[in-house]
Amino acid sequence: MKLLNGSELTGFIKERQAKQVRALRQAHKIFPRLAIVQTVDSPVIDLYVGLKKQYGEDILINVDVYAIDQDQLLGVVDRLNNDPSVHGIIIQLPLADPTQTQQAVDAVASAKDVDGLGATAVLDAATPLAINWLMAGYNVDLTSKSIAIVGNGRLVGAPLSRMWQGSGYDVTVFDETSHDMHDRLSQFDVIVTATGVPGLITSNDVKDGAVVVDVGTASEKGKIVGDVADEVREREDIMITPVKGGVGPLTVAALFDNVIRAASATIS
Repeated sequence: MKLLNGSELTGFIKERQAKQVRALRQAHKIFPRLAIVQTVDSPVIDLYVGLKKQYGEDILINVDVYAIDQDQLLGVVDRLNNDPSVHGIIIQLPLADPTQTQQAVDAVASAKDVDGLGATAVLDAATPLAINWLMAGYNVDLTSKSIAIVGNGRLVGAPLSRMWQGSGYDVTVFDETSHDMHDRLSQFDVIVTATGVPGLITSNDVKDGAVVVDVGTASEKGKIVGDVADEVREREDIMITPVKGGVGPLTVAALFDNVIRAASATIS
């Protein structure tokens, strides 16, 4: 088994980003700023927000957190959209009322939508961008591969399938309506799974020599687990992301790459 370790790649990306931020500050007097709008208070969300704040500090990007009630969200986003000192805005998901998610992400100005989730987003969604970096970092050439994306969610599956299909890759998407998934998965060279269903992908689903990217996260018996069963991780013939340190660290890095792009776009 070869691990697709995103944490190892993140260090190189962070070093490059720190240089870019210093250049923006010194040459252009632009001080990149990210605003995180949060409507749910939970230990898991607080952990994710804390990781983003720390990453920002490491590369000298200011990160402000707006912990608010959801009925204030659209007003806060509108003020941030019109604040020239704010270059990136993210709506920390999930919302207290998830039925308003699309309305919330669409409210973010397209030039500041650094999560890339709004209908008019001009920046790539952070997690698909991170998966692209992971593939490139480990020299996985997708042009000749058959690819299965398991899960068609807003954060990973849907934007990743659009990105890869737009690049001309051979992509098949499976979701909860795909009753033949377990009959077909073992035909694919690359499997990206992002469902949050522990143990969904078993060894029988994975062909010899496959590349497996597990982006699913769930809590099981007090620990974070992915979509891939433990038996898959015991195999020696595959490339696979670790339970921790796979796509997650690169997703944070990709988010801040978008903040830097958004800030750079304001250079007059």
